[in-house]
Amino acid sequence: MNIGSNLSSSFGYAKDGLVGHWVRWILLIISCIIFPLMMGYQLRVMRGESPAPEADNWVKMLIDGILYCIIAFIYVIPLIIIAMVTMGPGVFSLMTNPSAVATGFGALGIGIIIFIIVAIIISLFESIAIVNFARKESFGAAFAFGDILGKIKEIGWISLFIQVLVLEIVFSIIYFVLGIIPVLGWLLMIILAPMFAIWSAKYFCNIYENAQ
Repeated sequence: MNIGSNLSSSFGYAKDGLVGHWVRWILLIISCIIFPLMMGYQLRVMRGESPAPEADNWVKMLIDGILYCIIAFIYVIPLIIIAMVTMGPGVFSLMTNPSAVATGFGALGIGIIIFIIVAIIISLFESIAIVNFARKESFGAAFAFGDILGKIKEIGWISLFIQVLVLEIVFSIIYFVLGIIPVLGWLLMIILAPMFAIWSAKYFCNIYENAQ
């Protein structure tokens, strides 16, 4: 499945799961406010449920969503450490020796570049780790690094990066357009939040399932 097909099919999945299912849509808007519930629903989508599942089994959705949050936090920890190690020296230099501006900014710039590269790698790894957790319904599956790395190799690092980048660009454009519309745009962001959540979850599910 190419990127265009994935974008259209995952959007169609989200649209069909919400349009005409107004009670479900309203419940999922509420779930976006209590965000672990929405994250738990996303995991159901990532498990391959088709068509989009009902918004029910709230306890399991909440527990799954909390586990999702914990996994995401654990994956952020290395980034915090790396930020301190790579950017800390540059910041420290600028604070303690203002006369060495060039050296300080140079060290900070190198640190930022290293951080961005590592952040991209970890975010790609995490995106597949979450789907792996969803599919195997095991917390440990999110940290089964050998399995996750094997899946990413099947997808291809560059391919995965491009697919994630395209989705981020599409969402950024949509959010930008909505963001510049006074009042109505922000209201639409809230109303459409379940659509975006389901769309992205199905998009990553398709990437995982169609790995070659």
